[in-house]
Amino acid sequence: MRRSKKGEIIGIIVTILILTLLIILTNTESSNLSYIENIANKLVNPIQNGLTYMKNKIHGNTSFFTNINDLKAENEKLIEKNNKLEETLRELETIKAENETLKQYLNLSEKYSDYKAIAADVISRDISNYSKTIVINAGTNSGIRENMTVIAAEGLVGFVISATDSTAKVQTIVDSASNTSAILSSSRDSVVCKGVLEKKRELKAVYIPVDANVAQGDKVETSGLGGIYQKGIYIGTISKVVNTTNLNDRYAMIETAVDFNKLETVLVVTN
Repeated sequence: MRRSKKGEIIGIIVTILILTLLIILTNTESSNLSYIENIANKLVNPIQNGLTYMKNKIHGNTSFFTNINDLKAENEKLIEKNNKLEETLRELETIKAENETLKQYLNLSEKYSDYKAIAADVISRDISNYSKTIVINAGTNSGIRENMTVIAAEGLVGFVISATDSTAKVQTIVDSASNTSAILSSSRDSVVCKGVLEKKRELKAVYIPVDANVAQGDKVETSGLGGIYQKGIYIGTISKVVNTTNLNDRYAMIETAVDFNKLETVLVVTN
């Protein structure tokens, strides 16, 4: 109640002041009026300039927000373009990988042109301490059968121990249950290469003839004996010769030509 009365009084006072100002301006001579106008202009101009500045500021902000929207739209286009480029790059990488696989197939086919063989990829591997086998993506539907020889560009891989319609399991030569009849390329002496526990790329050459001259660096290849492997397939290189007091017990370690941890492409010999 007090506030409303107070407001009414202030309103009356403001009205009286405005009316008084109008009367003074009406009764003031033109010369005096110009003087009052100058004073009024000095008072009003800063306010007008402030309002103009605010207007320009608001207009500038509008342009700023417009630019932001344009930048967002451009950024979205760039993101979409980048996604397309990444997709194209992935496609090119896939094509490159396929070309590398085809190149490996071609190299294998050229190297082992005397063999009738089926190319396949390694799709699984069990290179543990006790079992060293791989699974390939070709099986009986492709003509693969048990005991067929499996080779890679570097040399001997192993042989097929089982097959399904579309896959085959291969026991590698480094498996601890594997025994491979071989000969030394330099002396042509026969040895037997066995898989070694806890060794992923080594074989143990045993049953070395007493009079055989075995040296580090000698090449080892299949002998053709045993009914599984064809003759002359490269196995690896002798890395160490271990002599014992009994020459019948001496042995040599062979580093396989094939790195089974990196093996990707193989040929299964069908003839």
